[in-house]
Amino acid sequence: MGVEVTTIGFDADDTLWQNETFFRITQDRFAGLLADHADPDHLMERLLAAERRNLGHYGFGIKGFVLSMIETAIEVTDGRVPATVIAKLLEDGREMLRHPVDLLEGAEDAVRALAQSHTLVLITKGDLLDQERKLAESGLGDLFDGIEIVSDKTPDTYLRAFSAHGDGAGRALMVGNSMKSDVLPALAAGAWGVFCPSEMEWALERAQAPEDAPRFRRIATLSELPPLVADLG
Repeated sequence: MGVEVTTIGFDADDTLWQNETFFRITQDRFAGLLADHADPDHLMERLLAAERRNLGHYGFGIKGFVLSMIETAIEVTDGRVPATVIAKLLEDGREMLRHPVDLLEGAEDAVRALAQSHTLVLITKGDLLDQERKLAESGLGDLFDGIEIVSDKTPDTYLRAFSAHGDGAGRALMVGNSMKSDVLPALAAGAWGVFCPSEMEWALERAQAPEDAPRFRRIATLSELPPLVADLG
């Protein structure tokens, strides 16, 4: 007989609602603006390198992404990027911060169903104001017993969150689209880790699946989460 799951943690971006799509659209615009200075593949490599360098300074989210685009534009143009291009990148960032919330398949039904029987905690990275806006517009905010908007997701993040809002990591489950952030550190904390992949994956969130971990599970959509939780007991 297994230990009953009493607390469920949900990731937000690309687990409950679309997010990466808007980054890809903006990256395509970015490539168009810099087409005279770098081919798209090289430009994306430079942008990804800038994002990786800057995570420790700017954290996760749209604002850090925009700053990394501006830095990359300065690099590939040898400092000659026109001010009009910088202005367009800033406007694209503001547009991303205004984008509507588009819930993913099965997200609302799963959250509503599980809220009746479990303690729910939203555990997400990103910009505080942007994540608060999206949660409010999603219509799901009142269903969560705890909200954790964090700078990064580590085993300690999950140990703290599941102790503060539940019965500890040993009786908790974390579901998300990132193997690196949602699954592996949750498993390391002693929780269940459920991978629900999204159509688009950010390169910096990729990691090898822990197929031999007894508390690892994989689902195709959040519609599969309530029956999975029921099976776990």
